[in-house]
Amino acid sequence: MRILCSFLLLFVTTFSASQSTPSSSAERPKEIPNFDVTAMDKTIDPCVDFYQFACGNWMKNNPIPADKSSWGRYYELRERNIYILHDILEQAQASVKHDPIEQKVGDYYAACMDEITIEKQGTAPLTASINQIAAVKSKQEFIQQAGVMQRNGIRALFTFEQMPDMHDSRQTVANLDQGGLTLPDRDYYIKDDAKSVETRQKYLEHVQKMFELVGDKPDLAAAEAQTVLAVETGLAKPSMDRTARRDPKNLDHKMEVTEIAAAAPNFELTEYFAGSGAPKFTSLNVSNPDFFKAVNIQIGSTSLDDWKTYLRWRALDTYAPTLPKAFVDEDFRFNGSYMSGQKEIEPRWKRCVRSTDQQLGMALGQLYVDKTFGQEGKERTLKMVQAIEAAMHQDIGQLTWMSDTTRQKAYEKLNAVVNNIGYPDKWRDYSTVVVMRDDYAGNVTRASAFEVQRQINKIGKPTDKKDWEMTPPTVNAYYRADMNDISFPAGILQPPFYGKAMDDAVNYGAIGVVIGHELTHGFDDRGRKFDPDGNLKDWWTPEDAKAFEERASCTADEYSSFVAVKDDKGEVKLNGRLTLGENTADNGGLKLAYMALTNIIGSTPVKPLDGYTPQQRFFIAYGQIWCQNVADQQARKWAIIDSHSPGRWRVNGVVQNSAAFAEAFDCKAGQAMVSKNACRVW
Repeated sequence: MRILCSFLLLFVTTFSASQSTPSSSAERPKEIPNFDVTAMDKTIDPCVDFYQFACGNWMKNNPIPADKSSWGRYYELRERNIYILHDILEQAQASVKHDPIEQKVGDYYAACMDEITIEKQGTAPLTASINQIAAVKSKQEFIQQAGVMQRNGIRALFTFEQMPDMHDSRQTVANLDQGGLTLPDRDYYIKDDAKSVETRQKYLEHVQKMFELVGDKPDLAAAEAQTVLAVETGLAKPSMDRTARRDPKNLDHKMEVTEIAAAAPNFELTEYFAGSGAPKFTSLNVSNPDFFKAVNIQIGSTSLDDWKTYLRWRALDTYAPTLPKAFVDEDFRFNGSYMSGQKEIEPRWKRCVRSTDQQLGMALGQLYVDKTFGQEGKERTLKMVQAIEAAMHQDIGQLTWMSDTTRQKAYEKLNAVVNNIGYPDKWRDYSTVVVMRDDYAGNVTRASAFEVQRQINKIGKPTDKKDWEMTPPTVNAYYRADMNDISFPAGILQPPFYGKAMDDAVNYGAIGVVIGHELTHGFDDRGRKFDPDGNLKDWWTPEDAKAFEERASCTADEYSSFVAVKDDKGEVKLNGRLTLGENTADNGGLKLAYMALTNIIGSTPVKPLDGYTPQQRFFIAYGQIWCQNVADQQARKWAIIDSHSPGRWRVNGVVQNSAAFAEAFDCKAGQAMVSKNACRVW
């Protein structure tokens, strides 16, 4: 359980068995403009539908590519980064002398691209796990096998990891949590609406097909699929829903190992921890004790053969992207096509680039930073961060609903925020990870096992606040409440978010809002519950906490009225409570970035550019980073699992609460982009 709030959804993509590489410069993405007047639909009144005004022509001219389930301007940057990483990896895999870092990432990429060898190996990469599962003779051995699989990166039954102590963030403790599901969320297993029922049926068909691909007869495979669904439904029912998990108090349960072991004896937790490879510990956090108490009964009542079928499925599902084309195609058919609305699978080279970044990201990131970022980029971004932190200090000082007692505590927390920019100060050492050019599945397993062990080794040690959650090429940013830090990978510090030659209005409207967004997370409905050191501690007066919750409820109710998707399957609205933190951060980030821009401009007149004032350019730049088109299937999935609102509401939902926006575009009361009851927390 980690308290991490990112600017974008972290996307999980399905693997492709189709091999192709960029054949010409014409295929490469064009340079991405920071401010794009051609993207705008000027026939629309910005005060009526600002998102359509800022993005209308972009949406019309940029349909979703066949190998994507959604497409947006930040995707354009991700695509551009993919080509940069591809160039790095193509050079690294060449048969010439390389330094150790280049050699490792090059060999990993080469193994991923070697489809001939992967086809020849067939299901051999599964053999060890399948044989180990088949050899299980008791429920105790079943738990031990689940532990072996988890250490190799196969999530099964529950989650065991590390986290900063919620009450002493200087120390890292063990954390036990719910887990073991394949579908994206517990709701897929327990809701009875038509779409959920259909999804479960499609899932059964998918699991059956995958079992058939490893040689099981259709009747047996169908029965195994039913078993998997039944077992996972049993895991889903006691799982805490996403909205409840947003409150860290619901996840705060410090327990002795003997206490949780006694409450859930069928988990054999004492033996599990002893064999986990973790340093010895006597206490830990249990995020959801009710899950373990309920599943403890399920372990006893479910047959050993059914549990072995479940473990076999978790291994098969995890290994699928590393197996021959038939497995990859079936994996895509369900996860990419049905669940996300993707029409085609991506070329293999893109999948292999992403896989390298996922498994050896800090090594690949080191090469990426050397080529694209450097110290100058770090210093420029830090200057913007400091300007927006100053704006937040100013904003806190102006809050009429906050007492001086809480205000001083807020200042202390703001002053303690740690800024991580571009790339980590110390690069991760992958020298112990064995990478072979003819063993892609093995490389994935060994790299996954390395990362699992690296994380588990932190238990009982001082918390490493310099250990990054994202790799440098990532187009994203994040705030960690238990670290009280913000991080901006080099990957996002490029157009359309930031341009070296761009005017301040555009840069502050784009990357400036991202910075303000992450800062605001430290003070949203979840982040505000942590103190300057990252401890779960109430530093608010009761009156101020009540005033905050009233304003937060306004935002939650407002966004719950927005429609995420409407199609032949019906209408789905946003969950304003699930998205509350991100919506608060969007609104607050825009406010802070605009204040910082205003402080820079001061009273000096600035001439319009492209026909727009600096104030208008600020808002248009913000709107344009969220231009996007999304397949209905993906939109439905995001409405269930994503804590972020869709692009349209990240724009319109924010500007309709902004008095500065109304002033910039001379909007009048009664127009759609002027809320009658504007919601504002920060």
